[in-house]
Amino acid sequence: MVIYMKYDNLIKTVKALFKDEPNTLALLSNASAFLMENIKDINWVGFYLKTKDGLSVGPFQGKVACSLIKPKMGVVGSSYSEGLIKVIPNVSLEENHIYCDPSSKSEVVIPIFNQSRVWGVLDVDSPIINRFDQNLVGFLHQFTLTLTNFIDFNNPLL
Repeated sequence: MVIYMKYDNLIKTVKALFKDEPNTLALLSNASAFLMENIKDINWVGFYLKTKDGLSVGPFQGKVACSLIKPKMGVVGSSYSEGLIKVIPNVSLEENHIYCDPSSKSEVVIPIFNQSRVWGVLDVDSPIINRFDQNLVGFLHQFTLTLTNFIDFNNPLL
């Protein structure tokens, strides 16, 4: 997958940012802040992490979030359950969408894997319909794969 030079440079930057961070909570906090600062036209970015009851909100940037999402519920829960990237161009047309922030118009959710099991997801919302084109989704996927290399999966957060 080829991503634009701008995104390639951002991947190099996050590798340098993440390489010395041993704390997963700090890592995810900086990851969400990094995306909020570097991706225009988004209004929420953060992580939902697996718990015994579903997915619990982790570090994020944006308005107050839904705190617990059950597997298969909403875009986040279905991405988690299916282990698939979900790109929703217009959330008002998505039957399974959960409205945490009514100003969000489009969404992308990318699973984070620990070996072959989904550990959590990256969720990004935009106030613009059809914000997430193939290049941005490719970057976010590459960002998530890069982030995975630095997560301490042996040290549970929740």
